[in-house]
Amino acid sequence: MGNRPPQALDVEEAVIGALLIEPSCVDDSVEELTPSSFYSEKHRMIFQAIVSLVNEHSSVDLLTVSQRLRDQGNLEIVGGAQTLAAMTQKVGAAAHIEYYIKILKQKCIQRELITASYDILKNSYDESVNVDQLIDMAQTKIFAAIQNNVKKDVQEIGSVINQAISDIERLQDSTGLSGVPSGFPSLDRITFGWQPSDLIIVAARPSVGKTAFVVNVARNAAVDHHMPVAFFSLEMPAIQLAKRMMVSETGLSADKIKGGTKLERFEWVQLEEKLKDLAKAPLYIDDTPSLPVMEFRSKVKRLVNQKGVRLVIVDYLQLMQGPAELKGMREQEVASISRTLKATAKEMNVPIIALSQLSRDAVKRQGGNNRPQLSDLRESGSIEQDADMVLFIHRYDYQGLNEDASEIGKTDLIIAKHRNGEIGDVPLMFRSSEVRFVDMEETISAQSFMPVSSIMNDGPSDPFAGVPSSSNSEFTNPEF
Repeated sequence: MGNRPPQALDVEEAVIGALLIEPSCVDDSVEELTPSSFYSEKHRMIFQAIVSLVNEHSSVDLLTVSQRLRDQGNLEIVGGAQTLAAMTQKVGAAAHIEYYIKILKQKCIQRELITASYDILKNSYDESVNVDQLIDMAQTKIFAAIQNNVKKDVQEIGSVINQAISDIERLQDSTGLSGVPSGFPSLDRITFGWQPSDLIIVAARPSVGKTAFVVNVARNAAVDHHMPVAFFSLEMPAIQLAKRMMVSETGLSADKIKGGTKLERFEWVQLEEKLKDLAKAPLYIDDTPSLPVMEFRSKVKRLVNQKGVRLVIVDYLQLMQGPAELKGMREQEVASISRTLKATAKEMNVPIIALSQLSRDAVKRQGGNNRPQLSDLRESGSIEQDADMVLFIHRYDYQGLNEDASEIGKTDLIIAKHRNGEIGDVPLMFRSSEVRFVDMEETISAQSFMPVSSIMNDGPSDPFAGVPSSSNSEFTNPEF
């Protein structure tokens, strides 16, 4: 008995009996259940016959189901018409059908999890199976077992309207943004913040500042607005990412933060003072390389449930691993990754920002037609299709289009796709010494970050005087 798969044969008979005598039960049952919801093979045959009648818009009752089974050659296999008639006697009340369906779905999930566990166990003993593939397979099977038996109910427009009104009321008492603030006012006026369930793609040529931009976004949400953020850094170790944030936060040079140049005492004070808020921020970094997309999905779910994460960032999409069966089929693999990112954003109701590479043609294109465009997204057209918003970072000085030294760093954040709003350009300025972007509306001045020393009179007025800048600095011109 202990080794028998979870089942409820009496409940299966009660459900079938209810379907045979109560037409009002049929539609809901066919929508909620599948043949695999039944443990008994005979019960599966009967339910499949009922489904075939429903698909043909035929009536479902004892006579029609018996005839359909007879036509299929299965009537005697299931025990004959008398067996069907006996099932109708086991129905306590049609009103209990929802409870019965819930029981069958629970038993089905248990059976599918057991089957998945056996498959995982068998493959775990197989020395020829790659561990990463094994993990991916295990996560896929377990997730599928759960998802296949979970359906979201439709909602009446009245309840949805009430939710919308509550949202509007909440916004009246807040920043006026319905999503997570980006920290760039000009952008937020268009987007109203990063919206829950949206997939946002940020793309640019190499070394333009993709990582710097999303690091700014993560910092703005976590530090300024105390919103939990998950940052999946597939390309850069967590310690290196933290150092980049420290450069932006403290105003100290990249060489100082990297440790190549000794810090003065007043600079240590500046470092400690400026990093207090950053150190306490609800920012969670995962630097797992080549992260399988299903593992990403599991981690996001855990972070949302346990840490209340409101924003997820991926750096970058093409470094994730898709399903093992798509290895070697790069476009299909990237398409699968893109779909999973969107599905995760929708399921967990959080915005996901994913960086993406541009195609080689876009990188090579020069002259007046060098602005990135949607067709430049690398390796898969599905990225554009799945994304709710596509942003391109276009720096003028990177392409040598602007030789005016006073405008070095001028950047257009191009909103090339916006499913629920306007498209257009948002003007930004890239401050390479601080590895950060600022809104053009902000006052741009060299004194934006006043050194602590100038306030404390405990050191030179210019703490960076005499510190050579390194042209090879990963912070000055990072490989983004």
